[in-house]
Amino acid sequence: MIMKYDIKANPFDKVMMTAVFLGIIVTIVALAFDASFLESTGFPFTSIINVSSLIFSITLVFMVIAVVYYALSHWLKYGSMLFIGLFVLITVLLLVKVAGIHRTDNQHLNHEFRQLLSIIILMVMVGAIFLPFLVNNRKFREHVI
Repeated sequence: MIMKYDIKANPFDKVMMTAVFLGIIVTIVALAFDASFLESTGFPFTSIINVSSLIFSITLVFMVIAVVYYALSHWLKYGSMLFIGLFVLITVLLLVKVAGIHRTDNQHLNHEFRQLLSIIILMVMVGAIFLPFLVNNRKFREHVI
């Protein structure tokens, strides 16, 4: 027998649980990409971008993203659209900033570091942009949250 509970979650809980779900998915994808990237390139500088930093930073970033989304969508009429635009802008600014990072004197290793960081930033921001769509998706709320 399948029991159905009619529990009304408040909007903040829905946003936070969706962000936790997206954070877990993006973390798993980022860890898989990081492992394959390090395996294929032999990138030696793993002190900044490693397993523990990816797990904790991505999860923390998604909690902040959830609070920002909730605030914008709760208090502004077009908050979801503003949220998407804001995170597209943040993504572009972060990618421009990453292009100027100089980690070592070796140009090849600098290029690899920029590639790795850029892909991880893109993964997080794509996940952030999916947040409004999943929060408002009835099937997602019913079957996942």
